Amino acid sequence: MFPEDRVLVGVINRVRDLHYARDEHWYRIPKAQMPLGVNAEYLAFYLSRAFKEQNGGICYFAGMRGLELVRRVDLLPNEPNHRSASSEYYRIALGELQVKDPPVLNPTRRRIAFIYTTWDRFVLAREIRDLYSDANFYVDRVYHALPGKGSQRAGNERSKG
Repeated sequence: MFPEDRVLVGVINRVRDLHYARDEHWYRIPKAQMPLGVNAEYLAFYLSRAFKEQNGGICYFAGMRGLELVRRVDLLPNEPNHRSASSEYYRIALGELQVKDPPVLNPTRRRIAFIYTTWDRFVLAREIRDLYSDANFYVDRVYHALPGKGSQRAGNERSKG
């Protein structure tokens, strides 16, 4: 785990979806909500009101192990008449679900869809707003997003020594 590893926070609204993540090691995201793909090393899960005492918290996370594009009807064959049965979904293979302790809470009840953050922010976060922090001790995501920037810096450091 590196500070610059990407963490995607997604919502779990149904108890059976937590079962899929915990016991069957997969999570789904509609392709329409992530048209450029899913780019993360870890997924974290914000639980909705269906989870009573865990409602409003990011309580679990897992490493991303793989990704495939499938139709919803193939993921959830017991829901074939669902209005989006033929829609494409990313089926994300997960490692073991880990407990986030303490969980990341949402005291302002901010509406959550998907949040990208970095590992360093995620492990220290106590509230949703902490995932967006730009404090100077966190990884500079812009720096790490620039292609070749890290390798140029490494080359410059070597030439100085």
